[in-house]
Amino acid sequence: MASTAMTPVKALSDAIPRPFWLDDPARPKALPALVGDEYCDLLVVGGGYSGLWTALRAKERDPGRDVVLIEGQETGWAASGRNGGFCAASLTHGWANGHARWPAELTALEELGRRNLDGIEATLARHGIDCDFERTGEIDVATAPHQVNELKEAAEEAEALGVGGHEFLDRDAVRAEVGSPTFLAGLWNRTGVAMLHPAKLAWGLKRACLEAGVRVYEHTPGTELSSRRAGVAVRTPYGRVFARHAALGTNAFPSLVKRLRPYIAPVYDYALMTEPLTEEQLAAVGWRRRQGLSDSANHFHYFRLTADNRVLWGGYDIVYRYGGGVRAEYDHHPATYQRLAGHFFRCFPQLEGVRFTHTWGGAIDTCSRFSAFFGAAHGGRVAYALGFTGLGVGATRFGADVMLDLLAGERTERTDLEMVRSRPLPFPPEPVRSVGIGITQWAMTRADANGGRRNVWLRAMDKVGLGFDS
Repeated sequence: MASTAMTPVKALSDAIPRPFWLDDPARPKALPALVGDEYCDLLVVGGGYSGLWTALRAKERDPGRDVVLIEGQETGWAASGRNGGFCAASLTHGWANGHARWPAELTALEELGRRNLDGIEATLARHGIDCDFERTGEIDVATAPHQVNELKEAAEEAEALGVGGHEFLDRDAVRAEVGSPTFLAGLWNRTGVAMLHPAKLAWGLKRACLEAGVRVYEHTPGTELSSRRAGVAVRTPYGRVFARHAALGTNAFPSLVKRLRPYIAPVYDYALMTEPLTEEQLAAVGWRRRQGLSDSANHFHYFRLTADNRVLWGGYDIVYRYGGGVRAEYDHHPATYQRLAGHFFRCFPQLEGVRFTHTWGGAIDTCSRFSAFFGAAHGGRVAYALGFTGLGVGATRFGADVMLDLLAGERTERTDLEMVRSRPLPFPPEPVRSVGIGITQWAMTRADANGGRRNVWLRAMDKVGLGFDS
């Protein structure tokens, strides 16, 4: 426990309200906006991971393809530059969610996910993208007694299903990896997760796209999508783009295909970054193998070390605003920062005195099945992938390949998947949406406080496949 109630407030007193990853002198200058009309084979809308991977994969498949990418602000400024930097192999928000929804496909989904993560690592090497990539794995930690049994059962089930690379750690073993008096057990996914610098990944992908011949326009939001005889047109503030095909990577932002909007509930997640730990502080925690960590509660924290040994500490609160808007004023939530700081010192009392240098938040494209969904519109001329629900650092590359398959009209091992062919349930309209999310959050908090027991509401949500997470 922190020694005084004021410790979190003091620790935050000098923090800059700005995403740590984007507060970097290496941040590239913005490219000019589109003025006038453009013509191309493929238009990619969105300059986050989803759009960047789609543009780059399109050029890797066909170097002669004429590709344009437009971004409403700057490349990587939204979720792609604000996340925790956990790059997971899982395409389904964890194998347990995949098994619950697509049990017959779990083996294929796990294999595709491993190949996708290997592909990311190979791409970084091929294009010389330095984003502090470390394939350290991730430990899910138990901080309450009932979670210990849940992790044991998960380890046994993973082995029975052939999901390799998972190791159960008892209290002594998990504390030998990372020292916290709150850790009671752990489940270590040894090879299925890498840590990276998220903004440097986005900037590196942007450079790779430019070198491959993609024309990139920043400060160029797409405002309207329409069909044309030979393709589609997207209007921007100062021009238009005419293309044979378009791929939408707008995720948490309102889709240009309006019928998709009910499927996404933008929720806000918040994070803190500490100053670099001293050698003595790092020794007090351990963490020699630098794994990413998250706890096992419904309201969970995620945390990891950066290349210069800062601690990123985020999660817990899942903030939804009525109407589901994505606005700059939602990027900060001081009450959550104070709550997170208090939780940090409860987890790591040996780090009392450490100060936080940055605080920030950002929107997540949550959907009701917790993992991305895919499809085509406008007679097959437009493809989309969205709903990554906080696990898009790695899965967006897979989504890019799905979109390109769909636009090509190809039947592939990806497009044959039920996961790709099906959709989640949409969220209800307001005010029912806000009421339902509020009840779900309350029920999740109750479950955390009551040994993980899920009440009637949560069991009913589970039964119909409607969930809420980040």
